[in-house]
Formats: sequence, structure tokens, C-alpha cells
Amino acid sequence: MIIAIIAAFIFILAGLKPIGKGLVLGTIFSVINFVLIGQTLPLRLSQTKRKTFFLSLGSIFFRYALLAVPLVLAIKFDQLDLPAVIFGIFMIQLVILADYLLNLINSGEQL
Repeated sequence: MIIAIIAAFIFILAGLKPIGKGLVLGTIFSVINFVLIGQTLPLRLSQTKRKTFFLSLGSIFFRYALLAVPLVLAIKFDQLDLPAVIFGIFMIQLVILADYLLNLINSGEQL
């Protein structure tokens, strides 16, 4: 999130407000998505197989609908840049992957 805020600040200072706003909006919704994943995971562990299936399916549909909100907003409003929103949505996953790879490189382990 900090990386997105810093990048958005730089874009806004450079006069590219739609890109900065889109990046932050996509990142915020991605963070909310990850929080929901963390909150619903314990619920699925203590349920029966049938309830777990429907909880998982409902959770996936809800989180997809949630991630569609910034995309729809970016399509409807010129104040948001669609590619920046998309990059913001994937930014959390990219940072997690980059952190893992940096830790892997620094530890000297092999893939």
C-alpha cells in the first residue's frame, strides 16, 4: 500500500492525476480483497464439506464483485485510468511475489 501511495503521489505531482487515483483505488480494493480472504478462511475450516463449498463459492463471487467495482468506476469516469486501476488491483500480488523472490535470493536457496 505504501508503494502505491508513493507512486500515486509521484504521478499526481507529474500532472497525471487519473493514473495516481486509479493506482490507489485498485490497490485499496485489492487490500480489502486480501483482508476478506483472511477473514473467511477460518470460517471454511470448521464447516462440513457442503457448507465449505458454498461458503467458498459465495466468497469468490463476492470478492470478484468487489474487485469489479474499481474497474466499473474507471470505465465510467475519466478521473480514473483503467490500466492504472488494473495494475493497482494486481499490485499486492506482485509485491508479495517480489518479497518472496528477494527473500529466496538473499537466503541462497534454489527454486
